[in-house]
Amino acid sequence: MATLLISANSMITSPGAGPTRPPGPGFVRIEDGVIAEVGTGRPDRADVRLDRGVLAPGLVDLQVNGFYGHDVVDADEAGWHEVVSRLPETGVTSFLPTFITAPVATQAAALRGLAGLLPGLPAGTRVLGVHLEGPFLSPKRKGAHNEGFLTDPDPAAVAALLETGLVKLVTLAPERDGALEAIRTLTAGGVLVSVGHSDATAARAAAAADAGARMVTHIFNAQTGVDHRSPGVAVQALIDERLHPGLIADLHHVAPEVCALVFRAAPGRVVLVTDAASAAGMPPGEYELGGEPITLPEQGPPVRADGTIAGSGLRLDEAIGNLVRTGLDPVTAIDAATRVPADLIGRPDLGRIAPGAAADLVWLDGGYRTLATWVNGQNVFQGGS
Repeated sequence: MATLLISANSMITSPGAGPTRPPGPGFVRIEDGVIAEVGTGRPDRADVRLDRGVLAPGLVDLQVNGFYGHDVVDADEAGWHEVVSRLPETGVTSFLPTFITAPVATQAAALRGLAGLLPGLPAGTRVLGVHLEGPFLSPKRKGAHNEGFLTDPDPAAVAALLETGLVKLVTLAPERDGALEAIRTLTAGGVLVSVGHSDATAARAAAAADAGARMVTHIFNAQTGVDHRSPGVAVQALIDERLHPGLIADLHHVAPEVCALVFRAAPGRVVLVTDAASAAGMPPGEYELGGEPITLPEQGPPVRADGTIAGSGLRLDEAIGNLVRTGLDPVTAIDAATRVPADLIGRPDLGRIAPGAAADLVWLDGGYRTLATWVNGQNVFQGGS
């Protein structure tokens, strides 16, 4: 039996489904890729000793369009190998590759292609399934999506996209014809539904939650917002305890003060996401999102030619650091990138340091930058010392 004992001067643990505990000295014993024991204090002997920073659960990102120059929807085998092998550099141990709007037949073909690639991927960040962000979105809130490919979620389209069994999350606009029935179908099939790119009222977003939706995609972006006489999707995301607001904390998509508002209004429900595009992890220049050109400037997120924000260049560990520097409690920030998304996607074996959980861990420095990452107890990234 392969055993690894890691001792940390500061470690964040989460006992089962309970709240995450404040950091303190502790150790974790791993057997065959699973956490077998979690304890407090520093043992006399350990295979790995971490004397600075914090040992946290591996980060879980539910919205990654691309990274390191590769757009996941059309990346070749080499591109997928690089993304999966290098995402641990950012502390991410599990993710949902995100396919943005395209014709249904194109998306279905991309899903089949990924199904063929998955068995041959190297050790690295685990692929939890696929997030389809579109094509069932509102043309009024399309953002960087191609309006020509937007369509209603009719039963045939939904069935075609579910065929491979890879789809785990679907972002849609609940005001489209057939959307509420599609939400019920997707939910019954074990797919998480998120309200996004939507011109819906708060009431319609509540109806989506009644039908089974449990998330709101990148709150405040590409959706109706906070209007004191005409409340929209963002209002319902904040007040409806069934809904988990996804938040892009690059401090460009959402201002620091509004990030604070989201966490105060929706405690325990916020899910940090990157919405990373292929430009993430790359120098300023020209890249692609969904087959169309985007530009990563010297400062700020990537944009289309018309100036529309097109995903982000954000790392998930960076998002945690951004929030901590704006005053958010570090445990809350880390929880929003670990336990909360893992539970939402139906993976209680991830996103926590607890007996029985997968041994997915990240060592973060004082600025919450990744120093080392383990997936199933295997060291898949070693940066700092």
